[in-house]
Formats: sequence, structure tokens, C-alpha cells
Amino acid sequence: MPSRQAVCRAVAALLALAVLGGCSIEPWVKPYERDRIADPIMSFDRDPVSSAYLHHVYEAREGARGATGSAGGGCGCN
Repeated sequence: MPSRQAVCRAVAALLALAVLGGCSIEPWVKPYERDRIADPIMSFDRDPVSSAYLHHVYEAREGARGATGSAGGGCGCN
């Protein structure tokens, strides 16, 4: 009968192998397949064009722009 310490080492080794083996998995979705999952039905907005326009109007009205990754000043002009 193996000792308790040997069993713990074996379990730890198997756990380490499982964790390291999970790091080597390639992505299941290939770059050329991503257009299939980028369906408009998955977006939060019903109409992304009007949402972008309203967001721009809100930024210009509030005089605050930033934290959205766009360039420009606080005046609303591009």
C-alpha cells in the first residue's frame, strides 16, 4: 500500500499536468470562422448606426469626450 505522501505527490503531479495541458489548447474558433459568430443578432444595440450617432451627439452636448478610444477635444469637434 503506497504511503499517503506518495499519493499526494501523484495527485499533485496529475493536477499540474492537467493545468499545463489546458494551456496548450489552440482556439477552437479560427479567424476565418469568426464572421459566423459575429452576427448582428448578438449585438446589444438594435440599430448600431443610430446608437453611434446618438452617442456622438451626447458627447458633443455634454462637452466631455474620452474613455471610448476616440480622439478629439471636449468641444465636440473632430
